[in-house]
Amino acid sequence: MRQWNAWGHEGEDFPATEQAQTYLREHLGPAQALPDATLQQALAAVPASRLQARQGWSIDPELRLRHARGQSLPDWLALRSGHLQHYPDAVAQPSSREEVRALLDAARQLQVTVIPYGGGTSVVGHINPLPGDRPVLTLSLQRMNRLLSLDPVAQIAHFGAGTPGPEVEAQLRQHGFLLGHFPQSYELSTVGGWVASRSSGQQSMRYGRIEQLFAGGHVETLSGSWDIPALPASSAGPDLREMLLGSEGRFGVITDVALRVSRLPEQERFHVAFVPDAARALACVRELVQQRTPLSMLRLSLPEETRAHLILAGHARAVAWLERYLRLRGIGAGKCMLTFGLTGSRAEVATLRARLRRVLAAHGGVDTGSMLGQRWQAVRFRSPYLRESLWRLGYAVDTLETAVDWSRLPQTVEAIETSLRQGLADEGERVLAFSHLSHMYGEGSSIYTTYFYRCADSYERTQARWQKLKKRASEAIVAHAATISHQHGVGIDHAPYLQAEKGVAGLRAIHALCQHFDPQGLLNPGKLLELDQDHQGA
Repeated sequence: MRQWNAWGHEGEDFPATEQAQTYLREHLGPAQALPDATLQQALAAVPASRLQARQGWSIDPELRLRHARGQSLPDWLALRSGHLQHYPDAVAQPSSREEVRALLDAARQLQVTVIPYGGGTSVVGHINPLPGDRPVLTLSLQRMNRLLSLDPVAQIAHFGAGTPGPEVEAQLRQHGFLLGHFPQSYELSTVGGWVASRSSGQQSMRYGRIEQLFAGGHVETLSGSWDIPALPASSAGPDLREMLLGSEGRFGVITDVALRVSRLPEQERFHVAFVPDAARALACVRELVQQRTPLSMLRLSLPEETRAHLILAGHARAVAWLERYLRLRGIGAGKCMLTFGLTGSRAEVATLRARLRRVLAAHGGVDTGSMLGQRWQAVRFRSPYLRESLWRLGYAVDTLETAVDWSRLPQTVEAIETSLRQGLADEGERVLAFSHLSHMYGEGSSIYTTYFYRCADSYERTQARWQKLKKRASEAIVAHAATISHQHGVGIDHAPYLQAEKGVAGLRAIHALCQHFDPQGLLNPGKLLELDQDHQGA
């Protein structure tokens, strides 16, 4: 069963090692955990519903509580404290297009706000009810979770929009296929959510981001049904798929998705290499990407993250041996760690590894083999559980991400990390921040930054610290002409910064689409566009 106030399933844990605890105390100081509300205390705060119970939806308080927030740090703080403020008035769990259609018709008739809900993994506020006079219906797609059809010749699979990542791959594997979309939220996030938020997977170098995998689908809007055919290519006007990608539930409810799938590879291996310093590491990965080296994954941990990972790994003797070996190879304190995936036939993997070693050698790098890569693969989706372990120690942890051209990347990383490290200086508090590059392109790369800080003496002050850090980091991103979101979408948290990227004319176009599909503003208002833009135009 899903945990009601944390990531993932009950009984799952990823405890912080002794080394991790020491590392945080040394960098941030000793911390004190805040008290958690019990489920009973949180349920006592759920207000009476503004909707009547009826066929098609439930007003059960616990169901409403469990669908009230996503997984952002503010969501986490609200859930742990038991003070959520705003809740859906009802939760619907349809199992077909027809049931979604009936729910939208009822919502229009009753003037009810509708929030589409996939896996509840949003980290920017996509699924949060906002204050207002209208009742709120959260429409969960979790029962629409199966493979609907598979064309093995065209390699197109249709899935219900509520299908989570593990179910996608398990159902495809039975037929010898895979999708290959592995976001950090893979365990819980869904295909409809991936499309609605334009997500990226860890192996997007081989399989593509969701926009390359998304072939078409079906959407129920307030004014009727919308089919997007799956075609190999078309020049018949604007691509309607692009309208739906990143729409965050503003235009309609995605009920099923057509996806481009691949045959299962003969072999897949993950390796870890080290390069002496950031300058040579950046040159190495840029060369690999711009020469279109067919890796399935490439991740570069910058020096501070590399140090942190080796400390947090918890295998002190093995890490000490590794450090000695790397020093013998001329790789010392400023090193960067590269994690890469080799996928294909056995012959392709062997050829690719030889090519990669040549590029690494040219930049002073060393491939340490697959042992560390296997360790990364084994825990690749478990790091969200670490947040709870650190919470119990009194530390808050969050992430943010962006993407920028190669020419501006080093100064953008520096600006983001500096804004975070200095963000709580006025309170005498330190912040630990480090970054990696996880999705790379010919012209630039994503930047994924993790940061830690001590909880304050109350939930309110702990959230105020987050707000200060998020604002300063977002301003640093915008100042360097980077995207406000590479893979997490806009939601509530990023909406104030969207104009810097889209421009006034672009925001007006998005607003016009919202008005076209939803003139009454019933579908997830306040997400993607700020509320004043929703009501007044951009």
